[in-house]
Amino acid sequence: MSDHIVKSYDNDLEDLRRSISEMGGVAEKMMTEATDALVRRDTVLAQNVIVADKRLDVLQREIEERSVLLIARRQPLAIDLRETISAIRVSGDLERIGDLAKNIAKRVVAISDQAQPQKIVLGVQHMSDLVQEQLKDVLDAYGSRDTKAAHDVWERDGAIDALYNSLFRELLTYMMEDPRNISFCTHLLFCAKNVERIGDHTTNIAETIHYLVTGETLTTERPKNDASNYATISPQISA
Repeated sequence: MSDHIVKSYDNDLEDLRRSISEMGGVAEKMMTEATDALVRRDTVLAQNVIVADKRLDVLQREIEERSVLLIARRQPLAIDLRETISAIRVSGDLERIGDLAKNIAKRVVAISDQAQPQKIVLGVQHMSDLVQEQLKDVLDAYGSRDTKAAHDVWERDGAIDALYNSLFRELLTYMMEDPRNISFCTHLLFCAKNVERIGDHTTNIAETIHYLVTGETLTTERPKNDASNYATISPQISA
């Protein structure tokens, strides 16, 4: 990044980068702990995730406010303007990732007293592990402005969708085989869908990195393999 004649301008941009980095760390931790809480049936850990979301909300508002002030005061151009706009976009995606991790944690609390077939819980865990890798990789790519790494994350989105479709069909099978599984499996379906949507947000961040570095928007159609329709199963726990 170029240095500016006004040192405080560089400080403003660096503050945005640090805040995005902090948001990314909080979002990663929330997703990891939400998944661990689901696997271990740990309601205390789930409650910690729910509380942690407040910090993400505060950071997102601060980044948005500082970005607007920076644009008003500095009237940035070219890469500086793109960096400021990208900070707003990425903070928005990270805030939504936090909401989705919080939703998973809420469902952990809701199903804590229900019998849980460990096999299908592990299926959600596997999917979450892959999305956590995407989140880590895309945050690293944002920090290093690495468009190649960002595009790699973008390309992996289709595989997450395919895995979700497979898990969706497996959970429906469990519900059809035994009506006693319906409540638990419905909650688990939403946990899986929230994980899949977190993957979508990592893809959004990858697209933002491409815009930040090149000044261009990705025009290629995003790889998607989500053929499920979960909306009619059960109302989602709100963020």
